[in-house]
Amino acid sequence: MNQDQKKEKSAKEAYKLIEPSIRRDSVIGIGTGSTTNYFIEELNQARLDIKGVVCSSEASAELIDNVYQVLSLNEVHSIDFYVDGADEFNDRKELIKGGGGALTREKILASCSETFICIVDESKFTNLLGSFPLPIEVLEIARSAISRELMKMGGKPIFRNGFTTDNGHQIIDIHNLPMEVPYELEEKINNLPGVVENGIFSKRKADIILSATDTEIKEIR
Repeated sequence: MNQDQKKEKSAKEAYKLIEPSIRRDSVIGIGTGSTTNYFIEELNQARLDIKGVVCSSEASAELIDNVYQVLSLNEVHSIDFYVDGADEFNDRKELIKGGGGALTREKILASCSETFICIVDESKFTNLLGSFPLPIEVLEIARSAISRELMKMGGKPIFRNGFTTDNGHQIIDIHNLPMEVPYELEEKINNLPGVVENGIFSKRKADIILSATDTEIKEIR
């Protein structure tokens, strides 16, 4: 089973998990990335009467094409289920996200959700977060100052040249940053002036992780 097949497998399992709880006008939050696209396909096949809140224009277009009511977060009270992928996860359900650059919107939707389901394949598992470079969304004026502070923390900042987030900001990817205590590091980085958000999901970690292997779906709660 290749990686795409595993992604599809975890997305199907996520739909099976939430389907019994979906009611008329349920609000489903949807993240970004290739794994999430498989989940959108599952929703499209079901043709349910739901509302969608999305992180990206790509996901919005796919749902609109299939006659779902796509709303902004400001138009809903809360999100019943938020489904998204991850770049890394550990057995405590802490994540690194933001490889696609939508980390701020993804974290906002996750924080407003009743249940956050993370769908991944087994290759994303790690005992210690940090092998995947940590994305940080920053104000342009503060990019160099923030990079210097992150170097003091032991990281190697690389500017994501030519990329602008949906919020109009820039991304720094931090390599080799020690992450023994993700919760503390998430807060420490966000306290740097000019940081919009970082890709550590520890304060609002996943409620359920569905990790696909060749033979099964591992469910971490």
